[in-house]
Amino acid sequence: MAQQLKEAMQRLSKAMPKGGPKMPGGPDPKKAAAAASKATTALVGAGALSYGAYNSVYTVDGGHRSVVFNRVLGMKPNVYGEGLNFNIPWFERPIIYDIRTRPSNLQTLTGSKDLQMVKIGIRVLHKPDPKMLVWMYQRLGYNYDERVLPSLMNECAKAVVARFNASELLTKREIVSAQIRNELFQRATQFNILLEDVAITHITFSPEYASAVEKKQVAKQDAERAKYVVIGAQSEKKTIITKAKGEAESAELIGKAVNKNPGFMSLRRIDAAREISETVAKSGNKTYLNADSLLLNLLGDADDKFERGMATKKKGWFW
Repeated sequence: MAQQLKEAMQRLSKAMPKGGPKMPGGPDPKKAAAAASKATTALVGAGALSYGAYNSVYTVDGGHRSVVFNRVLGMKPNVYGEGLNFNIPWFERPIIYDIRTRPSNLQTLTGSKDLQMVKIGIRVLHKPDPKMLVWMYQRLGYNYDERVLPSLMNECAKAVVARFNASELLTKREIVSAQIRNELFQRATQFNILLEDVAITHITFSPEYASAVEKKQVAKQDAERAKYVVIGAQSEKKTIITKAKGEAESAELIGKAVNKNPGFMSLRRIDAAREISETVAKSGNKTYLNADSLLLNLLGDADDKFERGMATKKKGWFW
């Protein structure tokens, strides 16, 4: 093609007259005009051939498909795959679709079953059905995801959230996500859109509801704390009662032992004296006290004095 264009330019330069007016014996004007006409025709033909060759092929990249619009017949029914494809210049125009998976995000404000306002975010991974690209271009256009998915996601999310209470949206999140996914799969199939995954990205409640939930949890924790305080008080009460019963039984047993054997008091007095003597011996202070008051006088008439003193007190009580 380039060689033909070069030859046409050479013929045109040879045919053009050089210098001033035509001199006798110069080139014929008719021949020069014919040569110029041929050169122009060759240039036009070469240009048209270049334009046709350049626009008669197109490349479809990986992860893409193409459909072709014909100015005479309309949309052609075939879907063309990756690689080099051919079309008729000017009469046909290729439309290339990206069929790789891509995300679409939506945030919507809706109401739960107990009339609490919830802001929910949804992410959808989608792609067009490669076999239905002609139908999709005829009815939805090139930007099908912007036309269809926002309304579908909004409607399905609101329909599913309305079936659950606000608290159930957190405790039953997997069930909510599964129901939204099923609703979207059914609706998107009607538009030849394939969904690979649907997920809930976040759930946000109104500030009033969040504050009420926090206060409820605090009150619940306070109730649990009070419950353990009551249990502790009851345990302490049982301990005191058990200790009092034990001391009463011990006093009763000591009284019976004294009645049966008066020497029991002497034995207890010896034990008390031993403990007092150990305490005084370990102490660094030097204290001089009456041995009778410290129960250290284990010899002599200390027991007789103690018994006479107790008898005198009893006699005074009756008088």
